Amino acid sequence: MYLLDFILHVDQHLVEFVTNYGVWIYGILFLIIFVETGLVVMPFLPGDSLLFAAGALAATGAMDPVLLVILLFIAAVLGDTLNYHIGKYIGPRVFSIESRWINKEYLFKTQAFFEKHGGKTIIFARFIPFARTFAPFVAGASSMNYKYFLSYNVIGAICWVGSFILLGYLFGNIPAVKDNFTYVIFAIIILSVLPAIYTFVRERFKKQA
Repeated sequence: MYLLDFILHVDQHLVEFVTNYGVWIYGILFLIIFVETGLVVMPFLPGDSLLFAAGALAATGAMDPVLLVILLFIAAVLGDTLNYHIGKYIGPRVFSIESRWINKEYLFKTQAFFEKHGGKTIIFARFIPFARTFAPFVAGASSMNYKYFLSYNVIGAICWVGSFILLGYLFGNIPAVKDNFTYVIFAIIILSVLPAIYTFVRERFKKQA
């Protein structure tokens, strides 16, 4: 319940964090983004909404937007890198064993998406909850060339972190957005999962055809 409350009221919680921890807010945000992208068992942590809210908070002067982008970009790259190496080390075994910590359905769907779209999946997945956690793991498990993976990792991190923080910075403090922030977070979550829903529906229609 606390996690759901944190996701839906992430702006309020960030203000509390800044008030209580000051400059340590950078470390807290770094850790959340790193863990969400770096550990395949933690896909439920907030990503898009957190970046948007952080950008909105930076626009008030509570944080340095440039430092924020740089630190969270590094966190996103390092997170995917860790996840890739975990996948390369234990990935093949995870596909063949039962684990209550890893959702096998999401794992296989990400694998199928990866096989179809290749390295671009690393970029696309940045904008899809759950998929962004599983994609680098699957890349490692599939023995994707690391230099090839790293290039997509860096591009994806720049696009994901930069776009959401910039959107939050530009629009997060507009009165209509600020007064309806919970609904904005809902909208971000829905828009984030639309590509996955579209792919699922399209595949279902193909099977029925």
